[in-house]
Amino acid sequence: PVPDVCSLFTTIWCLSKRTHLIPYTNTDSMAEALCWKSVVGTTKPFVPVNRRAGPTVQAKPVASAHSHLASARGLARTVGTQGVRTSSRQQPRTRANKTVCMAAATASMKTYKYSELSEEERAAICQRPRIDFSSIMGIVGPICENVRTKGDAAVKEYTSKFDGVDLDSIVVPIEDVPEPTLDPEVQAAFDVAYDNIHTFHMAQKEAKPLEVETMPGVVCRRVARPVAAVGLYVPGGTAVLPSTALMLAVPAKIAGCSTLVMATPPMKDGSICPEVLYVAKKAGVTHILKAGGAQAVAAMAYGTDTCPKVTKIFGPGNQFVTAAKMTLQNSEAMVSIDMPAGPSEVLVIADKDAPHAFVAADLLSQAEHGKDSQVVLVALPGVDLEGIAAEVETQRAALPRGDIAAQALAHSFVVEVDSKETAAKFSNLYAPEHLIVNVADADSWLPLLDEAGSIFLGRWTPESVGDYASGTNHVLPTYGYARMYSGVSLDSFQKHMTVQELTEDGLKLLGPSVALMAKVEGLDAHRRAVTLRIGMDD
Repeated sequence: PVPDVCSLFTTIWCLSKRTHLIPYTNTDSMAEALCWKSVVGTTKPFVPVNRRAGPTVQAKPVASAHSHLASARGLARTVGTQGVRTSSRQQPRTRANKTVCMAAATASMKTYKYSELSEEERAAICQRPRIDFSSIMGIVGPICENVRTKGDAAVKEYTSKFDGVDLDSIVVPIEDVPEPTLDPEVQAAFDVAYDNIHTFHMAQKEAKPLEVETMPGVVCRRVARPVAAVGLYVPGGTAVLPSTALMLAVPAKIAGCSTLVMATPPMKDGSICPEVLYVAKKAGVTHILKAGGAQAVAAMAYGTDTCPKVTKIFGPGNQFVTAAKMTLQNSEAMVSIDMPAGPSEVLVIADKDAPHAFVAADLLSQAEHGKDSQVVLVALPGVDLEGIAAEVETQRAALPRGDIAAQALAHSFVVEVDSKETAAKFSNLYAPEHLIVNVADADSWLPLLDEAGSIFLGRWTPESVGDYASGTNHVLPTYGYARMYSGVSLDSFQKHMTVQELTEDGLKLLGPSVALMAKVEGLDAHRRAVTLRIGMDD
């Protein structure tokens, strides 16, 4: 598990000295550090490493390597694939010990007792593995600039290079797209999802603008207007996501957006996934951009000869898509984005009566998204962790994407808590994208939960329903951004303007206060704009 050449030389150098370094940087979480075993079977201490400079800091010898966090105080217990719970202090020093090794391709999850963690350690295990955007920006920046200067030609070039598809044209007006043919049952399923998503988002529309008379003759209003042109990014990498097309296009159309450009990577024959096309036509998309990655984001942000320029870009994507969105929102492109994005994640709170099969299935439903996804189980007293671990492995082994899920599980974890209040406290600290509350009387938990993208209450509410068809939106903040961002909603596709209207009497009533405040701030023109109207000017 050495991430780069510098770390490889560091490892070789340390082994020759019988010492160990732990690469604890912004790309590694403390949770990984607590559980990462060295190749000779000893727990590594926390020692900072400058990956660019190489092995400049010598770690303490193995004999005294446990001064930091007292060898993690045995906190890195794991629930392995066979349900065996162990302690890092009790493990034999052998490379065969895969249940605690972060690089192991098994469905193991580390386990922590909340009561044994310090505040620092609790915060540390909530830190997601950080993406090093410095190298990614070095790739994305030139792509965006090339699209800005060369337009359609650059997008075609990158689509050929990255997707292996040569296109005659990159944009197709939706009216020129023939009706796709779907299996009737598949079409009916998407129709159900469309109806529910439309119903929920339509209910968010204001019946009438807010209007308040703050004092006699002074009326203030707040009115909504649509974002005129929006870009909707629908991923098509390891999985096609027509559900994302629904989640973005339906509220955009309800909001009144006039230009809806949907970008999605083409299939090898240059066509677009038929389910995505069906949703796009049904929901009111105006243009299909047959491209993915940073080049698609740049095309929508800057506009090309055939791709309309948009003013806000929505949708999830890989690290290159995210980097492009972040880059372009701070550029001369004059474009905003929905939110920062990261790998998918779920936190499941389970009590002793939560069915093992339900809990395991919910954890795996996010783990299968990608190897960088993270799932967390918060276990209340009496939860049979061995039983859940066994069920996770049984279900994982049967999944087509089981190997991907195993990689995600390897950097996921369990937290044992002693009360409802503690479970809610930890969940709020983690601020998950998806939060499943699989407990009795789940509705009573809602007042305690403040930080989550979307919440799923009760035994019969899997996260999958929100991903597809309950009606809520599945484009949600990840990486802890639920503390300050909301998921996509109707409001995301609107902007609000404030309006004020005063009568003459209203200005005479309010004006003296405004004039005095302007005088205090030394802005005389502001003051005179009022006093000239009401005869107060000297």
